[in-house]
Amino acid sequence: MKFFNVKTVDETMAVIEEQFAPIHEPVRISILEAVGRILAEDVFSREQVPPFARSTVDGYAVQAKTTYGASESLPAFLDITGNIHMGKRAELPLVEGQAQYMPTGGMLPEGADSVVMIEHVEEVGDLLNVYRQVAPGENVIRAGDDVRVGDRVLARGSRLRPQDVGVLAAIGVTEIAVYPIPVVGILSTGDEIVPPDKAELSPGEIRDINSIMIGARLAQLGAKAVYGGIVRDEYEELLTRAKALFEQVDLLLLSGGSSVGTRDFTVQVLEALGEPGVLVHGVATKPGKPTIIGKSQGKPVVGLPGHPVSALIMFDLLVVSILRRLQGESNEVPDKRSRARISRNVPSAAGRSDYIRVRLEERGDELWAVPVFGKSGLVTTMVESDGIVEIAANKEGVVEGEQVKVMLFGSSY
Repeated sequence: MKFFNVKTVDETMAVIEEQFAPIHEPVRISILEAVGRILAEDVFSREQVPPFARSTVDGYAVQAKTTYGASESLPAFLDITGNIHMGKRAELPLVEGQAQYMPTGGMLPEGADSVVMIEHVEEVGDLLNVYRQVAPGENVIRAGDDVRVGDRVLARGSRLRPQDVGVLAAIGVTEIAVYPIPVVGILSTGDEIVPPDKAELSPGEIRDINSIMIGARLAQLGAKAVYGGIVRDEYEELLTRAKALFEQVDLLLLSGGSSVGTRDFTVQVLEALGEPGVLVHGVATKPGKPTIIGKSQGKPVVGLPGHPVSALIMFDLLVVSILRRLQGESNEVPDKRSRARISRNVPSAAGRSDYIRVRLEERGDELWAVPVFGKSGLVTTMVESDGIVEIAANKEGVVEGEQVKVMLFGSSY
């Protein structure tokens, strides 16, 4: 089989960005279910946080100027005029020369501009000895210091984290619009592939690794996997099963059947599912060149290589990007790769992107990436690895000690 439309990784990423977009209308959900989901709207605050000036310590509300010059040897003396209780309004205004006790989080009384910590004072009846001066605003969060009315607290396309849900709660937003979770169908192909639960293998058979491994990765990413089972290398059967699964999902993955061989039907099936068909027919990478990306009736269809290492690497490299597009995630995703030094020279052929499996080791104060070599059919090399390092197509390798970026296995989007 020839690869008719081989593209570089960058070209493939450009195709993904151009061709795929959210395919469902947003839905509204509770913030209790929102972690990991993609926000479908900008969120603006209708109130300020905190709504009142509050103390960050246990201590006494004061006017800072009344403490200037206070020290252990020469304290300032203030009149204690009340206690402020948690969750209650500070009713009594504070004037110069006075102090009021308040707990952490308590509401600052009118007239106070700072709080002196309880460790730096001493009560003597109704008199407060202050042994340390404070500055205006010290130990205080002012009203609106965190969020002001009209602030955009979260942007459309953000993947929601626990702290993001926290700020929504802080401004009183309990329901938000998000894009639906993508449903991904997985179909394994090959006459030699049998279910993992088969007790005894016949000669020439091998248990299905890819659908289980890719399904687990989808679960880790918050997507829903639909397993279509195993299909023999027979065109009509593959087409029938692929069509049935295609109707149920937002993204169809065909594992195997995309490598060079006389019984390759992935391209034919993809074309039969609908236009425009094949977009990328081979990616200039090692491993993973026999990867096919297409689009049928607006849905992405991806043919992953049969070898487990190639399948998982190309899934993380390309399919994750497609999933981002389907969920409306912002293009401004920070680079989360870890930095390390490569432990040995690794040659590479110019013109293709090489992906080297590595395990990470701490050596002194530095992190080192140690290559784990092995053929792409050896799944244990992935077990022994922490991630992969890209050698870009314009390089002819990396040299020992060179700093590289490691994409960790199992990391989030």
